[in-house]
Amino acid sequence: MRALLRPAILACAALLCLGAAPNWNARITQTPEGGHRLGNPEAQVKVVAFESYTCPHCANFQLQSDGPLRLAYIPTGKVSFEVRHFVRDGVDLTAAMLTECVAPAKFFDAHRALFSNFKTWSPRMHSATKAQLDRWNALDRAAGRRAIASDLGFYELLAPQGLTRGQADKCLNDGALAKRLAEQTKADSEKYGIEGTPSFAINGTLLAATYEWALLRMQIEARL
Repeated sequence: MRALLRPAILACAALLCLGAAPNWNARITQTPEGGHRLGNPEAQVKVVAFESYTCPHCANFQLQSDGPLRLAYIPTGKVSFEVRHFVRDGVDLTAAMLTECVAPAKFFDAHRALFSNFKTWSPRMHSATKAQLDRWNALDRAAGRRAIASDLGFYELLAPQGLTRGQADKCLNDGALAKRLAEQTKADSEKYGIEGTPSFAINGTLLAATYEWALLRMQIEARL
């Protein structure tokens, strides 16, 4: 019996020495540029996505890319995926601010929730009444953001990510956060020459004519 057990013991010891493979899908870090990165910070292929929450093409990209990235690319440790906000209007800013105020580990859940429900809240945005638009564009910018969040259902969408109504309102009142996101958008626009969303960079270089998952996937594969 002792002779039979010894190989098993040695095998277990070897596995303990090697350690478990990192779960890169659980590794979320904030980058110095203000983005949120999923995966190995030292990946050989670092993808950055510049996205706007009011952008239907960005919503389509999220639906097409989320599964393949998490199943086939992020787990290898060779590819990381970073989201950076590209704020185009008050609705974009409101949504982006709310994703910044969930717990950092919940960022991608909040990001996914907004895009997964795009077809629910986007029609409300496009059919907003004059009275609603007046509230959204109030001189009190924080009040305008709270009105947007209420009218478009953002409070309810992000509650499952642990963001209470009170926390969300405090977040939307944060003028410094609003300014940071606007400045981040401006800095990325000037650095990369971004003309629309979604746009993508790999290892610091903006990709030309790449605006959907099928095209980005080809660019990733070419670098692996």
